[in-house]
Amino acid sequence: MEKYLNPMLCLTILMSMIMYTCGQTCSSYKFSSNQLFSACNDLPFLNAYLHWNYNSSSRQLQIAYRHAGVLNPNRWVAWAINPTSTGMLGSQAIVAYQQSDGGMRVYTSPVSSYRTSLSQGKLSFGVSDLSATFSGNEITIFGTLDLSSIGSTTINQVWQEGPVSSDSPQIHPTSGPNVQSMGTVNLLSGTVASTGGNGRTNKRNVHGVLNAISWGILMPVGALVARYLKVFKSAHPAWFYIHVGCQFIAYTVGVAGWGTGLKLGSESSSVQYNPHRTIGIILFILGTLQVFALLLRPKPEHKYRFYWKIYHHTVGYVVILLSIINIFKGFNILNPAKTWKNAYIGIIVVLAIIAVWLEGYTWYIVIKRRRSENDAKMQHGQHQRV
Repeated sequence: MEKYLNPMLCLTILMSMIMYTCGQTCSSYKFSSNQLFSACNDLPFLNAYLHWNYNSSSRQLQIAYRHAGVLNPNRWVAWAINPTSTGMLGSQAIVAYQQSDGGMRVYTSPVSSYRTSLSQGKLSFGVSDLSATFSGNEITIFGTLDLSSIGSTTINQVWQEGPVSSDSPQIHPTSGPNVQSMGTVNLLSGTVASTGGNGRTNKRNVHGVLNAISWGILMPVGALVARYLKVFKSAHPAWFYIHVGCQFIAYTVGVAGWGTGLKLGSESSSVQYNPHRTIGIILFILGTLQVFALLLRPKPEHKYRFYWKIYHHTVGYVVILLSIINIFKGFNILNPAKTWKNAYIGIIVVLAIIAVWLEGYTWYIVIKRRRSENDAKMQHGQHQRV
C-alpha cells in the first residue's frame, strides 16, 4: 500500500461529477430509428425533452417528445401547445400510454377543463403521422403539426404525466413539478422559457449534486480512511489529515447544498417535502456537532478519550446512514434519469465492497501484529528467567 492516499482525491471526485452533470444535453441523444432533428431542448421539469424540425415556409412542425424515467408502464405522458395562454386550459394535447395488452395508444385531446379526463378529440390545428414508443423506461411521441393557424413562431407549451388505471388516464399530481411544467419555446431560435424558471431547475440540480457528493460520497470515503488507514503504521499521521480534510470538504460542500435546499423551500412554500427536509436539518446539526467535537478532542491518554471515541464514531455512522437515506429520497423528488440513481448505487456498492475487504485485511494485520508482540514478550520473559 502506498504511504498515503492522494489528498486531492476528494476534489477530483467533486469536480469530475460536476463537469459530467453540466455536460448532459438532449443534443447527444440518438433515436433508434435514426431520425434527425435540427433543434432540441431539455425541458426543466419531469425528465422531458423536445426535439423538432420546423419549416418556416409551410409552418409544419415535426416533433419528438421524449419523457424519460417512466419506471411504471401504467403511466401516461402528454405534450401540448396552448394557442391562447400559457396554462393548462386551452391546451391542445397529444397523449400516449401503454395499454394493458402491451400496445401503445397515442391520440389528440383538447383540454377545456381542469377536471379533464383527456378524452380523445380534434385539436384546433392539424396533426398527422402520430406514433409513440415505450422503450428503456422512456415514452416518445412523434407527430407532425400544422401551425399555419398560429401566427407566432414562439409557442406556449405544456407537458405532463400521470397514472393510468384500466386503460384510462387518471388525474396527475397537483403539486411540485407537475404544476410547473409549462412555458414557451421559440421554434426558430430554440430558446425555451418556463413559468417554473430554468433558474429554479438549476438550483434543484445543484442542490442534488452538492448533497450527493458531500454527504453521500465524501463522508463515507472519509470514514473509510479513518477506520482502515490508521492500522498501517506507514500511514501515520497522514491518515488523520486526509480524514479531517475529506470530512471538512464534505461538510463545507454539504452546508452549501443544505443552503440551496433552504432557499428552494422558501421560494415554494406551497410545495414541501417534509421527511427529506427534516433529515436534512438533522444532518446539518449532527455534522456541525462533529466539527465542534474535533475541537474538543481529548488527548489519547485522557480519561474521557474512550467516551469521546464512542460519541464520535456513533454520530459519524448515523450521519452516513441518514445521508444515504436522504439522497434516495432526493432522487424520488428530483426524479432524474435512471442512470443517475444507478450510478450512485454503484458507488455505494463499490465503497461497501472496499469496506468489507479492508475490514478483513486490517483485522488480519492487527491479529498478526498482536501475535508478534505476544511472542516477543514471551521470549523476553524467558530470557529474563534464564
